[in-house]
Amino acid sequence: MRLYISHKSALDYWRRVRKLPEGSAERRCKAALTDTPLEIDPMVFSRFDLPVHVMIGRPGCRRASKFLRQHVFSGETPVGCFMNAGGGLMVSSPEFCFLQLAGELSLIGLIELGYEMCGGYSLPLSDDSDVPERGFHNRSPLTSAAKLEAFLDGMPGVKGHQKAARALHYLRDGSASPMETKLAMFLTLPRMLGGYGFGLPELNERILLSKTARKEFGKAFYVCDMFWPDEKVAVEYDSDQHHTGSDRIANDSKRRNALASSGISVVSVTKYQLYSSLELGRVAITIAGHMNKRLYSGRNFSAAHRELRKQLLADL
Repeated sequence: MRLYISHKSALDYWRRVRKLPEGSAERRCKAALTDTPLEIDPMVFSRFDLPVHVMIGRPGCRRASKFLRQHVFSGETPVGCFMNAGGGLMVSSPEFCFLQLAGELSLIGLIELGYEMCGGYSLPLSDDSDVPERGFHNRSPLTSAAKLEAFLDGMPGVKGHQKAARALHYLRDGSASPMETKLAMFLTLPRMLGGYGFGLPELNERILLSKTARKEFGKAFYVCDMFWPDEKVAVEYDSDQHHTGSDRIANDSKRRNALASSGISVVSVTKYQLYSSLELGRVAITIAGHMNKRLYSGRNFSAAHRELRKQLLADL
């Protein structure tokens, strides 16, 4: 009998394996959910935190178990809902997992999860004994905003669909770290959600230098954490993992001068500035100045911004 892993357990699976299975195009299976009482191999429990979240086809096939959290899904499960993980385990695809967790996470939490799934990093699990010093694992993206949108279009009316679709409006592919994600959300979310409303930038994409700058600095392009091409403004997050020696300072100066020579303004944001509401506000004013935009504040924004900080920085 197949076991259909879902919700948080599926997310834990993707955070543990940190890659799509080989031949994933063939493994995005159409499935018939279990409609008979579950028979559980105890070895399954050792692979997941308890309770294990599973999907079943009808209420009548529930079984009493403190080790399971059983979610009934009686709708159709088209191709793309599950991936075959082997050993009788079917795991909710990243796209289906995103939709499932829309019913359990706040909108901010769901957007943050979307950045992770569409980005180049994975958060560690509580039992992860091999976490790098930077606090997360690098990996290839599990999905993309376009794939999430296409999946949602094929699953109308499913629980969480409305929130998931709303989250996609504020999601961009390509974040390289959890802190980049948090900074991007602070800068881009609309003011009603506590952000500064600068709109979605390109993340970690090549910025081509002008012909003159290429000759002068010997580089064809630079990659910045965030870039608004229409406004010609780039934002860089300065991680504590980076060293501050003379070579770094010289490279940063060359980089900034090369971009400036191409008409691009660069704003750097430190961890201290991200943690401080006052300092981050000053950063936002600087960015707005480069974009020739005006920032609007007020009581409603202040309350929303405090809530956003509470959610994004609660784990720091």
